[in-house]
Amino acid sequence: MTSVVPGPLQEPLKYGVYTGVELELQSPDSVPAAAQLGLEPPRYCGQCGRRMVVQVRPDGWDARCSRHGSLDSTELGEK
Repeated sequence: MTSVVPGPLQEPLKYGVYTGVELELQSPDSVPAAAQLGLEPPRYCGQCGRRMVVQVRPDGWDARCSRHGSLDSTELGEK
């Protein structure tokens, strides 16, 4: 039996993707204004709270968590 590891931004999220703080402990005003406007890529994994490696490109971004894999901004629009 194989267990599926959820991706960095798959629901349910446990950590804030812009702060790395547990969602239960994160205050609403701790998210930067640029992130609220959708101008910043996620910087932390929503599953484990680790800092992700983020590459910003002219056409989007990609992020990689060492435990939960990679995500490209183009994948978000396919849902």
